[in-house]
Amino acid sequence: MDGHFLLTSGLHSSRFMQCSQLLQYPEQTEKTARMLAEPYQEQDVDVVIGPAMGGVILAYETARVLGSRALYAEPAEGKMVLRRGFKIKTDEKVLVVEDAVTTGGSVRKVLELLESIGVTAAGVAVMVDRSAGRVDFGLPTHSLLQLEVQSFSPEDCPFCQEGIPLQQPKSQVPLD
Repeated sequence: MDGHFLLTSGLHSSRFMQCSQLLQYPEQTEKTARMLAEPYQEQDVDVVIGPAMGGVILAYETARVLGSRALYAEPAEGKMVLRRGFKIKTDEKVLVVEDAVTTGGSVRKVLELLESIGVTAAGVAVMVDRSAGRVDFGLPTHSLLQLEVQSFSPEDCPFCQEGIPLQQPKSQVPLD
């Protein structure tokens, strides 16, 4: 989508990819999950985890492909947490999945959660990397699509300066 968008990272951008539009179609989601899982097929992944919301469906489908458990982490007080009785053992091999990254903030919070319980992730798999490969998680990272999409701090955003209305496409709540 083209316009003036508020990203999860807090940055602004003129382009937004609503990955949920693809994920509403089970057959396409299964194909996408197979592509995400492919680099990890031989790694005996025990758990696939994604940040809520964007990683929930992807974690489930990718785990199904890998024959693993599927979990998701939820935001709480600025970090990600496991709820609903989800547990990960320290000896389990974990893959983190996400629909799209710009700064990688949500993935980093999931990695911090894993670290806090003594788990090291085996890698990260994302559908869309808006940083064109510049995001570094310190782990093997595979993306299906890398794009060079400019993003701006709110203070430096040329679209704000032009008075173009800001949209928050994930919530569909109009911003004032």
